Amino acid sequence: MTDSVPAPLRAGALYINVFIVATCGLVYELLAGTLGSYLLGDSVTQFSLVIGLYLSAMGVGAWLSRHLEKSLAKRFLEIELAVAVVGGLSAPVLFMAFGSTGNFQFILLAFVFAIGVLVGLEIPLLMRLLEGQLAFKDVVSRVLTFDYVGALAAALMFPLVFVPKLGLVRTSLLMGVLNAAIALWGTWLLSERLGKSKLGVRVRAGIVIAGMLVALAFADRFTTRAEHSMYPDPIVYTETSHYQRLLVTQSRAGFNLFLNGNLQFASHDEYRYHEALVHPAMMAAESPKRVLILGGGDGLALREVLAHPTVEHVTLVDLDPAMTRLGKNFPPLAELSRHSLDDRRVTVVNADAMMWIQDNTELWDVMIIDFPDPNTYGLAKLYTTLFYSRANARLAPGGAIGIQATSPLLARQSYWCVVETMRASGLSVHGYQVPVPSFGVWGFAVAKKTAFEPPRKAPNVALRFLNDGAMSAMFDMPADMTPVPVEINRLDDPVIVRYYEKDWKRWQR
Repeated sequence: MTDSVPAPLRAGALYINVFIVATCGLVYELLAGTLGSYLLGDSVTQFSLVIGLYLSAMGVGAWLSRHLEKSLAKRFLEIELAVAVVGGLSAPVLFMAFGSTGNFQFILLAFVFAIGVLVGLEIPLLMRLLEGQLAFKDVVSRVLTFDYVGALAAALMFPLVFVPKLGLVRTSLLMGVLNAAIALWGTWLLSERLGKSKLGVRVRAGIVIAGMLVALAFADRFTTRAEHSMYPDPIVYTETSHYQRLLVTQSRAGFNLFLNGNLQFASHDEYRYHEALVHPAMMAAESPKRVLILGGGDGLALREVLAHPTVEHVTLVDLDPAMTRLGKNFPPLAELSRHSLDDRRVTVVNADAMMWIQDNTELWDVMIIDFPDPNTYGLAKLYTTLFYSRANARLAPGGAIGIQATSPLLARQSYWCVVETMRASGLSVHGYQVPVPSFGVWGFAVAKKTAFEPPRKAPNVALRFLNDGAMSAMFDMPADMTPVPVEINRLDDPVIVRYYEKDWKRWQR
């Protein structure tokens, strides 16, 4: 194979190199941001810190490039290999570090900074390698164009392809393989400038590619082992969907469902949560025949709704098909929900609740809203005046809404922000709380179009927790859970995310 590549072809190939460098670099930082928010929580801060540090580190790398004077082609390819090794191993090392060290965030940010510096070194060096082949203005415009297009490709492919199809660890390793392969390809593109050093670079590139491919082959085993170190109980089910990581652990007391590392329920005490979520709204409604459940793809809130003999039809809207499949097909969960998702009265829709409730014009006697906590801006839209106004518009006269609203004890501002935002949307709202051992004291709200007295009697259905005394006591808020001043959560000002991060940060270790 000849090492001679025509100059125009070489320049074009190097532009493609820029595209791949930019794509891989941003993928590494998106991986770091995702891992940071997944393992540490506080997603807004983690992503902001990671992206900001990455961009700053690229500036440091660009400044350092001025000190490289000799063997530019060799230095460029060596930096490309360094990106492959550091970036490719970033996700596996971070997974391993989380369970074995207390300095996880320092290690996370060190990887981000190192990758940023290396990528920042590459772009100026590539411009200098192209110097003389084109006018300087053309070199700058084309290199930066391919750089930005590569970043766009990474931003699109990361959530749509890489994470749902490959998972975090395999995505990281695959990007490492790609970086090393580009470095190997570069030994032919830059052969004339490499001289005798090209053989050494090729050998090192081959070693990196082989190592990454071996790691890819064992990635699933590694991920399983790393996740086992994060959870006290054995893992019995995992799946990465387009939207989240689903994981189920098994203990002597039962099983636990985690979404993106956050506990959704524990089977031994979930009945307290779901009875409290559903039955006050069912009792407050005048004629609970048609019920809408938003969220709750596990089928457990649906189980409580179907216990009422007046119910004729239920529509359950959950964004993630993987969640509703789990609710139907994972035997322990299907049994726990009494196979509610298979009930002939139930229609399951996999859609974004915000858009679905806008487009659907039906009226509902009861709405049960069981969304994840508002810990990201994407989720915060489901707690805005806009969303609650849409829900109010779809509520039949005499109908009622039941909603989970995080903890009024542990996240007091967040809780009352939910309640006051519902009131600002024209609803009459009563807040209440229930102790759930797996979560602590948890908060809910029941709402109607007009003023009403909260229900004080339990329904005449099979229950494990609620009775008349418990139903009445839920609505008596202790002094440390009473209202506090809060702003209203709006689509253009999602204050609830800031409240949530501030509230829960106090309880983090």
